[in-house]
Amino acid sequence: MSEMDFDPSDYDVTIVRTFDAPRERVWEAWTDPAQVAQWWGPEGFTVPRCELDVRPGGTFHIDMEAPDGTVFPSRGVFDEVIEPEQLVLVAGAVEDDDGSYMMEVRQTVTFEERDGRTTLTLEATVMEASPDAAEQLKGMEEGWSQTLDKLEAFVGAR
Repeated sequence: MSEMDFDPSDYDVTIVRTFDAPRERVWEAWTDPAQVAQWWGPEGFTVPRCELDVRPGGTFHIDMEAPDGTVFPSRGVFDEVIEPEQLVLVAGAVEDDDGSYMMEVRQTVTFEERDGRTTLTLEATVMEASPDAAEQLKGMEEGWSQTLDKLEAFVGAR
């Protein structure tokens, strides 16, 4: 794909899910590294490394390991933290051959309590991306959907 045919904003994703769990429980699942490591990533992926400093300006580092053993590191910063209502983080992901990230995605996650349940809205906005990241970006919505399926099972089991 050429630079001229590639528009990163074509890959922006918004997903709304309602979880049968109180907002504080879903918030903790997003902000406690031990809990994030149990559900983060698409089906079949594991998290061998999860470090979170959940505060404005705090950093995070999450390594996702695919079933084939490939590790996908993601690093970034929390821009906003409004407990237990909203997280805004910017993540670099998918390393190229020289170790630079091929995409940068701003994720806004809102948590809204309704009758003891939590409606979560995830907005993933692709801020920058290389055309080489197009294949990964095409799978972003499915990846997030599978990740939120795992979150739903995790918070529902507790």
